[in-house]
Amino acid sequence: MQRRPGRGHRRLPHTADVRIEAWAPTRQECVAEAVAALVDTFVDPAGARPGARREFHAPAGDGDADLLVGVLDEVIFRMETAGELPLHTAVADDGAGGLRVRWRTADTDAVELVGAVPKAVSLHGLRFGPDGGGWSCAVTLDV
Repeated sequence: MQRRPGRGHRRLPHTADVRIEAWAPTRQECVAEAVAALVDTFVDPAGARPGARREFHAPAGDGDADLLVGVLDEVIFRMETAGELPLHTAVADDGAGGLRVRWRTADTDAVELVGAVPKAVSLHGLRFGPDGGGWSCAVTLDV
């Protein structure tokens, strides 16, 4: 079995929807990788230039999985309502169990569509937590 890099993401085979997996040394970096994985499932951001700076606060909820879903749902919401996608994501703890997310975004018109656009994050099969010295997650996206 090939060893995976310390930080990354991939798309997993799934029958009807899209399934992604992300991993990183910290909880915050894993959330940032999950955002990149979500975007990579349906657009090719190559050549797009980062524009606006955006921030989002995901308050502490019922657990880490809720935080991850909240951040990914916000990406989908901003895509649908503001026509923007994150090209770069930075995530930090807010000091109270939540997350502070900062994005550099691009207009959806500036990226090439290469797959089905996600409509929501499914809670079925959701996984997010510590994993062998780092953090990992697996998420199904409804398309």
